[in-house]
Amino acid sequence: PACLPLQFLSYLGACDRLLKQGYEEGQVEEAMEMFQYSEKKAAEFLHLLAQFNDMGFQQNEIKEVLLLCGNQRERALEELVMK
Repeated sequence: PACLPLQFLSYLGACDRLLKQGYEEGQVEEAMEMFQYSEKKAAEFLHLLAQFNDMGFQQNEIKEVLLLCGNQRERALEELVMK
């Protein structure tokens, strides 16, 4: 129990940093959950999500492919193009 508040503060700090990068709150929370609260992995995911979104791919397809490919940009792009 003693470390729970510390984990929570760490989570809030990570979310705050990601929000300041311009990502939407819902997406930040979802990404943090998907990657067991790893700020680094969530940031990679959000960056690639935005990139592929700008290319015109559908957000739900992007999420699915990024999870399957473990945030590997080239593999994810190949999968998206083949869909």
